[in-house]
Amino acid sequence: MHLAVEVTGRPEDATVRYVIDTSASVFTARAFATGLLASFGHNPTIAIPGIEGEVSWNSETVDQSSLRLLIHADSLTVRDDMSDKDRREINRKMHEEVLESDSYSNIVFASSHGSASKTGEGQYWVAVNGELTLHGVTHALTVPARVSLNGDTLKAVGEFSLRLSDYEIRPVSAVGGAVKLKDEIKLSFVISARKA
Repeated sequence: MHLAVEVTGRPEDATVRYVIDTSASVFTARAFATGLLASFGHNPTIAIPGIEGEVSWNSETVDQSSLRLLIHADSLTVRDDMSDKDRREINRKMHEEVLESDSYSNIVFASSHGSASKTGEGQYWVAVNGELTLHGVTHALTVPARVSLNGDTLKAVGEFSLRLSDYEIRPVSAVGGAVKLKDEIKLSFVISARKA
């Protein structure tokens, strides 16, 4: 992400814009198996590489900072060690039957406020309040993160959970029914952004 700072004495003038650096950011979703495969610990991890967005950060009024993330649904892919055939089947089901990527091509998280506490020089603990639009359904969502500022770089690290049923996504099964997944998934991220 890139950031441009103008300081003229008013808090709004201290806002800096950062653009997400896709190549330096990591976003993953972890699904959890149920039934027979749960005993084998087969919990698929899905890579989310197609992420774009920006942060407007104000160190004087952090709670008024904003974030917008755009994820291209068709970029999601299973990254576990498995046969190519199983990976292709799971990816196909994920895009055609679960995410319906052709119909719902974008996943968007937008926030214009939150709460924050400074934990050190350039270090913050934040709770970002926003709305997540997934599979054509929008719900309020709070995402906790540790944010650090270092030179021209903003870095945010955190994790959160959501229920697929809240977004009208039906239960998932694949590999001839051998892989069945729970409703809740856990998402984790390391987002790097540079000054605009």
